[in-house]
Amino acid sequence: MITTVKEGYVKTEFHQGITTIEFFHPLSNSLPRGILEELAHAIHGAGNDEHTRVIILRSAGENVFCSGASFEELKAIKDKEQGLHFFSGFAHVINAMRTCPKFIIGRIQGKCVGGGVGVAAAVDYAIALESVDIRLSELAIGIGPFVVGPAVERKIGLSAFTQLAIDATMWRNADWARRKGLFAELHADKEGMDESIHRLADSLMHSSPEAMAQMKSIFWKGTEHWDKLLIERAAISGKLVLSDFTKKAIEKFKAKS
Repeated sequence: MITTVKEGYVKTEFHQGITTIEFFHPLSNSLPRGILEELAHAIHGAGNDEHTRVIILRSAGENVFCSGASFEELKAIKDKEQGLHFFSGFAHVINAMRTCPKFIIGRIQGKCVGGGVGVAAAVDYAIALESVDIRLSELAIGIGPFVVGPAVERKIGLSAFTQLAIDATMWRNADWARRKGLFAELHADKEGMDESIHRLADSLMHSSPEAMAQMKSIFWKGTEHWDKLLIERAAISGKLVLSDFTKKAIEKFKAKS
């Protein structure tokens, strides 16, 4: 099934117990509200599908896994309510991944920026290319990684999360991300990455669904309050995005791209 959202899409395919969810947007796989909604919906659907044993989350394209929030939509936010509505989209995606009873394997083939780092952190097992770089760029445009922060901190720890969040203009390479725990595996090329993804997916497909669901519940223990927490964080970002600083910073970023 393919859902098209303003030139982007979320596509879901099922094959022998494996559901693959792919998202795409022509602007560096950015995430406008529509794609965030469809992504959360697709994850919920796969999680509730009795025939699905494991989920693979991936994006289309070569160089960017996900560049985070859509600058076009950030620029268009006019009040706190609109801001809350937009950033809640990231909260819903992360919470969908958190509460999904199936393991989610992330295929990270390109750069992760801002919210893209949050998505990579929320998968249960991320397999990436050695060429991938990551950056939490939110502070550079006058906001912060408030919504994705809990997912990133949970995966890599407070110290590493703090480094990413404070130095918002510095890229970290894939080896740094692997050593901190964001990525489980690194591969030199797409062939090796995809082979490892399919090997793991096949192994999980033949594993006990009940055991995997219980394991996932244990892995995410302590996050039960995130339904409320991430919406509260979305409200912070939704207010900050209205500042003159952020409006000007977005224009500068757009001019460079």
